[in-house]
Amino acid sequence: MFIYREVASLVRLRPTLRTQLTLLYGALIAVLGAGLVFLLIPLQGSASVQAGPHAAAISAALNSAERNKEIIGAIALPLVVLLAVVGGWLIAGRLLRPLRTITAAAKDISATNLSRRLSLGSRGDEFAELGETLDDLFGRLEAGFESQRHFVANASHELRTPLTAERALLQVALADPDASAATLRTTCVDVLALGDRQERLIAALLTLASGEGGVEVWEPFDLAEIAGNAVAVRREDAGRRGIEVSTALSAAAAKGDPRLAESLVVNLVDNAIRYNVTGGRVAVSTVSAAGKATLRVTNTGAVIPPDQVERLFQPFQRLGGVRTGNGDGYGLGLSIVRAIAVAHGATLTSRAQPEGGLDVEVSFPASPRQPL
Repeated sequence: MFIYREVASLVRLRPTLRTQLTLLYGALIAVLGAGLVFLLIPLQGSASVQAGPHAAAISAALNSAERNKEIIGAIALPLVVLLAVVGGWLIAGRLLRPLRTITAAAKDISATNLSRRLSLGSRGDEFAELGETLDDLFGRLEAGFESQRHFVANASHELRTPLTAERALLQVALADPDASAATLRTTCVDVLALGDRQERLIAALLTLASGEGGVEVWEPFDLAEIAGNAVAVRREDAGRRGIEVSTALSAAAAKGDPRLAESLVVNLVDNAIRYNVTGGRVAVSTVSAAGKATLRVTNTGAVIPPDQVERLFQPFQRLGGVRTGNGDGYGLGLSIVRAIAVAHGATLTSRAQPEGGLDVEVSFPASPRQPL
């Protein structure tokens, strides 16, 4: 019954890889068998019989034997080819079974079922290598979708919180029959402040999206000039917070999107000032060396556990797991920095300083590999 099903599948001759391999096996056997038969028959017929009293009988016997061999060859060759086709079909099915497993699993995997893996085992062949590659791909996709879900949930929370506060302020003002003009004015000011916060959050989200979208137009820029302008604008705010800002800016030419590069520098400097301590320090430096333009921003501040540094570069994350939405910032600054660095092919390194604060270095390649 098994062979019948396999032969029936073969008869349908679907243009699959299994069918193609089977036909290839059968054609190869047919050509080799036919060549062997036609090669041997002339050699056998070329034998001569010496004259003698029994020459006629011997010649007739040889001719009969040769005809029998031809008949046997004519019958055996198709049988051998048929067996080769059936055997080739079975062998090809066996060899291609992992490919069918991969195809079925890939069809079953979706955005909500990315946890499934192929698990082909340690076969040590090309199919196992393909399975491992696809498993790695599915793992990265699962992590990407999970990160996206967390991002959407956090963004929704951040956008909904001020809307809820705005509604509460307006409802309280409208429910108060004795509300004065001063009270209503105060409510309007609070609502405007919440609206301004929403606007800044949306601007940060748009900047993050632009960074993740990549660089469309590559233009030359100088990290030293961008960093100098960013520090000059924020030096007064740093002074009010009691933070000393120092710079050591050398020309550092790079290529990419100057607007995104400015956002990267601004977010690093803002982060260094915002999450600092009274009497703290911020140091900004640029240098060009070894074919790279490097920006380095260090700051004092709270002690950061080394295992928490990577998490700070994820959207809506703060030190200690504190939810965003309170105080300055939204927890998007460092994630924007990472997205822009990746878009430019830059190397981003960060480490927690033992005495507190963060040390972040971004190295832009002088000649980045631009997408075609």
